[in-house]
Amino acid sequence: MATPLIAGLAVGAAAYAGKYGIQAWQAFKARPPSLRKFYEGGFLPTMTRREAALILGVRAGTPTDKVKEAHRRVMVANHPDAGGSHYMASKINEAKDLLLGKTKSGGTAF
Repeated sequence: MATPLIAGLAVGAAAYAGKYGIQAWQAFKARPPSLRKFYEGGFLPTMTRREAALILGVRAGTPTDKVKEAHRRVMVANHPDAGGSHYMASKINEAKDLLLGKTKSGGTAF
């Protein structure tokens, strides 16, 4: 007699958990882009300081040593020898050069 009652409670608990799980997922997907951790891409024809800072995950006025540290961290994750693309590596290097004031007027090689 207790077995159907326990089974019913388990089904009800699973239904409520599913309902709240779906609501949490929808809230997660609907959050504003500014709360997302990574820059979602779409590069401008000419890189700006803001875009360079977004690519490296730092602020535009970050000190030189922090820019170099961020560049190393991002480059390790996206290096062509580790499965990343040459295009992304060139954009990461361009972002570092722009923030350190070493840019050339040519843009990327791609």
